[in-house]
Amino acid sequence: MLTLYDFLPSGNGYKVRLLLTQLGIPYELVQLDVFKKETRTPEFLAKNPNGRIPCVRLEDGTHLWESNAILSYFAEGTPFLPPGKLERAQVLQWMFFEQYSHEPYIAVVRAWYHFGLLEENRAQLADKVKGGYAALGVMESHLAKRTWFVGERYSIADIALYAYTHVAEEGKFDLGPYPAVRAWLERVHKQPKHIPITKA
Repeated sequence: MLTLYDFLPSGNGYKVRLLLTQLGIPYELVQLDVFKKETRTPEFLAKNPNGRIPCVRLEDGTHLWESNAILSYFAEGTPFLPPGKLERAQVLQWMFFEQYSHEPYIAVVRAWYHFGLLEENRAQLADKVKGGYAALGVMESHLAKRTWFVGERYSIADIALYAYTHVAEEGKFDLGPYPAVRAWLERVHKQPKHIPITKA
């Protein structure tokens, strides 16, 4: 059986749990507390030298890390990853966008509020909030003309972006001005075998 090393409040870990659940793939969950530095032990660093979750131990003993790489691995050969060359590249496009233009802003601000880290990071807050709203604006423009991010079908591009967008309000982001994003969030929420972010 697969082993998933995770921290339940993490959107990056949630992506993997959501996809595995929707694919019906069983796994053993090992919860690690990042604030207690449980991902920085020699034992865990031997699995993921970057010291982050999520990390998956495959059945052959191989460890795979980075949430979007894990999504790509398990989505291969399923409806969650389109077969066409261009659409696969577009899925990657949005997953790269999520990690470089979305997660560093929306996820980070949410973490500051969620885990009581705001005061020590207040000097950076305005820039992070600005970046988060810029990402939401890009998403709104794209979704205003389509149902899903790629090819009019639910894919791992949607899962990657849903993870932190659906909890953006925990970082005080106002989703009110983004009706297309809010409608898309509801569509993802209604997908079969959807689970909440803290579901083990």
